[in-house]
Amino acid sequence: MTARPATDPDLWWHLRTGQWIVETGHVPHVDPFSFTRAGHAWVAHEWLSDLLFFEFWKHGGFTALIVFSAIVTTAGFMLLYFRCPGKRHWAAAATALGALAAAPSWGVRPQMFTFTLASLLLWLLEQGEYRPRLLLWIPPLFLLWINLHAGFALCPALLIAYGIGLTIELALGNTSRQQAYPILLRTLLLLLACLALVPINPNGAQLYRYPFDTLRSPAMRSLIGEWFSPDFHRWLYRPFLLVWLLLVAALACFRSRPKARVIVPLLLTGAAALDAVRHISIFILLATPVIVKAIPTDSAPVLGQRRPVFSRFRPLFNAAVILLMALLALVKWNSLSREQSANEAALFPRGAIQFLRTSDQPRQLFAYYDWGGYAIWNLYPQYSVFVDGRADLYGDNLVRQFETLVQLRPGWKDVLNRWKLEAVLLPPSSPLTQALLLEPSWHVAFRDSQSILFTRRYPGTESVALNRLPMAIEVKK
Repeated sequence: MTARPATDPDLWWHLRTGQWIVETGHVPHVDPFSFTRAGHAWVAHEWLSDLLFFEFWKHGGFTALIVFSAIVTTAGFMLLYFRCPGKRHWAAAATALGALAAAPSWGVRPQMFTFTLASLLLWLLEQGEYRPRLLLWIPPLFLLWINLHAGFALCPALLIAYGIGLTIELALGNTSRQQAYPILLRTLLLLLACLALVPINPNGAQLYRYPFDTLRSPAMRSLIGEWFSPDFHRWLYRPFLLVWLLLVAALACFRSRPKARVIVPLLLTGAAALDAVRHISIFILLATPVIVKAIPTDSAPVLGQRRPVFSRFRPLFNAAVILLMALLALVKWNSLSREQSANEAALFPRGAIQFLRTSDQPRQLFAYYDWGGYAIWNLYPQYSVFVDGRADLYGDNLVRQFETLVQLRPGWKDVLNRWKLEAVLLPPSSPLTQALLLEPSWHVAFRDSQSILFTRRYPGTESVALNRLPMAIEVKK
């Protein structure tokens, strides 16, 4: 279930950044890939993920990336399964439902590290109540997290929510001081240790403010789909809705109410999941154990009940199931590997990229937002882009300019002229595509079913444009 094609729009600039780190020997601190932010400060907070992705691609191609990401994501769900109390078959069913609900966030992307590390953090916190020495693993875990993904901010947020829940329990008298004080003290020390570790990364203390800057960006929320609230009219989010309904039923029917240390983080992540699709997977980590715990497990013993004959063959049956699952996983990985090229061609402008490689076009390329990273991976350093998936780098102002242009809002021509754009790569269905087709100063340099490349035509260059037109027609054929 966790295996996905390597077609995330951001994957491509992650790969190029990893290659850049390998070739230069250091992490970039200014942007090398765009012409709009060239030389501006860039917080490459996912530098270690970029490096890992590039090394996997270098030695195993996209197949290695697909398999590695699937294993990382599956490890997070395995830890969730272990955290579920009660009968194992109910834990397995609830974990599978949680996997369906979290599926919109899956992919070959650094965010999978945050999911799995958050799952490990929750397991350590729960086990640490009985075996405090396990908590010593949290600071090293957090140090790794800091360098993999900006989702590391989830760790102190969960520790704070956990501590608030403990404080509520203490205030209400649900937990004795003898029990609560040691746990509160350990949680506070862990929080302070994690906060002290934040600057231990190539970007230094800048990471203290980076998560807050990202969460406050209105442009990112208006442009990037995973920052939208889930649309329950779409079947894609119906499993998430089902999880919410089961959670409400579980809380209403609970024979013993969950502790505040569980409820507070649950409410925090639940609100985040309703606010943005990208947070659903974290909410699943908190909600699934609560749902499973509410399922009745007591059954009256039957006098004279004999052990079923089937139980003698259970080890053999389990081994057969594991082998079957492994076979299905191998088939899925092989299928995704063979279909990678077709999936890539269906989502990205492969033909236009090949044309740009072999032709003399303006080197500053305005590409559709989801294609910016693909252009970086395939055309850098010959071409630089206007914008790509690093919305945090470009800022709200430039992202709004991009939206103004592609959506033909008032002032869209001003954006074209302000940046002196001469090469524009767009999907055929884009409103800007239809507008440029009507503009006499722009002509089609390349065209296929996936994309259209426009170049600006200046007075006196009509003959050059006409010489390029047969090439475009030939490629289309």
